[in-house]
Amino acid sequence: MKAKLLNVLTVCLVALVVISPGLVVLSLVWEKHTEFVRTQKFTNDFNKISPVSSQLIGGNKSSTSQIVTPSSINHNMNQLDTIADSYKLAIIIQWFIILIPIFVGLGIIIHDRYLLYRAAVLKEQVAMLEKLWRQSIEQ
Repeated sequence: MKAKLLNVLTVCLVALVVISPGLVVLSLVWEKHTEFVRTQKFTNDFNKISPVSSQLIGGNKSSTSQIVTPSSINHNMNQLDTIADSYKLAIIIQWFIILIPIFVGLGIIIHDRYLLYRAAVLKEQVAMLEKLWRQSIEQ
């Protein structure tokens, strides 16, 4: 049963190693996509604000509702901070998804190797004790 489990985990680990370059490329493409979406959002926000600022510069102060207030700028900055925090969280989760199976597989393989090492040491100790026991019987 342990051999089957070890074989399955080895196959999973090798498959993950083979797939990981694709995952890295996918993460880079996703990062560039999110940056592109953010720049699109910035340009849309800038286009919404720029007519108001051009009216203020031109001297058209027809209404006070078009004036950009610091609270709206703070609201936009808070939204950007929230987006950045969620993006950082997504990167952390992505690395956990990639690294946890690797560490679990390596842990199982290292534990199995340690058990084999301990069995070999025990076998050597038993052989040495049997040899000493035979020598004591002969004397």
